[in-house]
Amino acid sequence: MITITLPDGSKREYPAPLTVADVAASIGPGLAKSALGGRIDGTLVDTSHTIAADAKVAIVTDKDADGLELIRHSTAHLLAYAVKELFPEAQVTIGPVIDNGFYYDFSYKRPFTPEDLIAIEKRMGELVAKNEPVLRRVLPRDEAVAYFKSLGEHYKAEIIAGIPAGQEVSLYREGTFEDLCRGPHVPSTGKLRHFKLMKVAGAYWRGDHRNEMLQRIYGTAWATKDDLQKYLTMLEEAEKRDHRRLGRELDLFHLDEHSPGTVFWHPKGWTVWQQVEQYMRRVYQDNGYHEVKGPQILDKALWEKTGHWDKYRDNMFTTESEKREYALKPMNCPGHILIFKQGIKSYRDLPLRYGEFGNCHRNEPTGGLHGIMRVRGFTQDDGHVFCTEDMILPECVAYTALLQKVYADFGFTEILYKVATRPDARIGSDEIWDKAEHALMESLRQSGVDFVISPGDGAFYGPKIEYTLKDALGRQWQCGTMQVDFSMAERLDAEYVAEDGSRRHPVMLHRAIVGSLERFIGILIEQHAGALPAWLAPSQVVIASITDGQADYAAEVAKTLQKQGVRVQLDLRNEKINYKIREHSMQKVPYILVVGDKEKANGAVAVRARGNQDLGVMPLADFSLKLAGDIARKS
Repeated sequence: MITITLPDGSKREYPAPLTVADVAASIGPGLAKSALGGRIDGTLVDTSHTIAADAKVAIVTDKDADGLELIRHSTAHLLAYAVKELFPEAQVTIGPVIDNGFYYDFSYKRPFTPEDLIAIEKRMGELVAKNEPVLRRVLPRDEAVAYFKSLGEHYKAEIIAGIPAGQEVSLYREGTFEDLCRGPHVPSTGKLRHFKLMKVAGAYWRGDHRNEMLQRIYGTAWATKDDLQKYLTMLEEAEKRDHRRLGRELDLFHLDEHSPGTVFWHPKGWTVWQQVEQYMRRVYQDNGYHEVKGPQILDKALWEKTGHWDKYRDNMFTTESEKREYALKPMNCPGHILIFKQGIKSYRDLPLRYGEFGNCHRNEPTGGLHGIMRVRGFTQDDGHVFCTEDMILPECVAYTALLQKVYADFGFTEILYKVATRPDARIGSDEIWDKAEHALMESLRQSGVDFVISPGDGAFYGPKIEYTLKDALGRQWQCGTMQVDFSMAERLDAEYVAEDGSRRHPVMLHRAIVGSLERFIGILIEQHAGALPAWLAPSQVVIASITDGQADYAAEVAKTLQKQGVRVQLDLRNEKINYKIREHSMQKVPYILVVGDKEKANGAVAVRARGNQDLGVMPLADFSLKLAGDIARKS
């Protein structure tokens, strides 16, 4: 007998080996119909997988996260199937699942057009209607190589040839199309009903620019029609909020091919930058940080000592002078250690907190650049805390509370917490990693927040907490980090004098709240759809005169507000007032003050708030109090 334990703890016995589909059918016809796959002792498998021994079994449906993964994975194969039907000469390469969808790379003699995408999507729908079974088989490696070569699929043959000799590979067939894949997949094409192809982009084979440029077709797939429509609606809203478009329309910044991956900030955009930086500078000052500034270029030997040269070399910009090799810094931590080492430090000096708005450069591939969200030159609100081992926990707890307040001030109230643990390639002993991981997890428990574990995703020198915020559209942005590092200070011989007079290496906490200021400002622009709150807006108030007769009074109002620290724009142009209001409304200015003869005579202003709200006429002093309240509340 075979005993199957279900997720609710109940057990079922079967007289002979059976498949996941058989288990689902034995539970009920509804579950049998909705089954997409299964988990056997935690491993995701096809419904056709045979269970030959006692096991814990869960049936996966489209209501499970695993189910959505299966749908997207299988829809990528459906895309390749449709492409091969319509364009037999196209060669298939790889097609993984990505956030919210999938892609598949193809080699073809000409670029795919928008009309091609429409035809491919239509053909995918026809294949779904046929409800063809998805069947798995296994071949020896060499036999699989020969098989795909016989089909003219040389990319697939190359992939399989990279697998060690003597191993077997799995193939999945649906109708006339067969593909290399580890699986698992949904049981039939009829399970794949809610998808849409999104775009075509270029991608180098194996990500190497020396190889052929392939065509990457992106798509999205969902469990229900409603989920698909919600996602497409969200994309439409995201397009309206795209920071690149708003950056141009609001005259905040631009990007230029003369310096790819770096940002040219315009006066308005730089004003926003300064508000973010000065706010974070006050955070430094109010929380015991000493602001420092390190050099941009550091000797290769330093990066070798820290381990970055071995682990991060391909992402570093290098230069040479007088037969010495240098690198533009991709991060600030080694420089902060060198500052710490100047002079003798005592245990009484700890925790010692350094903060820097550090300019960093990373050699990101051109294809990975994205507006100001993903750049090569950026500035971090970087901080490092030098402390003793028993200070780690209170420092991390205090940091989480600080980060929560900062995010709330910027308009983000929902934060996700993840602890990334030790990777396979790392430095330091297991004992050290045990201490570091425990401290991070315990700090989140004491902070009263839920968190998930991300195995193996820590940095090579220490585990980290990743703080991810959700924006107005529900998108997730990982911004903040807290990393515990027992190794780097030791590698660079940083020491302090302990209470017993001995020399010890400090523990180093690497932390950032907003991370890259460029990226964070891009997130802010999209979060607020360009309508930044009054405290961040480049122009907080526009004063618009109705006729030339109010020019002097308008200038007087502007001067009064400027003395109060308000960022004011004066519009005395000989244009109709409705034209002025419309133009400044398009620029998303928080307040427009209209002044005519009546306002001039009474020392008042007619106030229009963003969103076409007419707040009426009020004394200038009353408006000043209202604006000051908005700024103080960060609203």
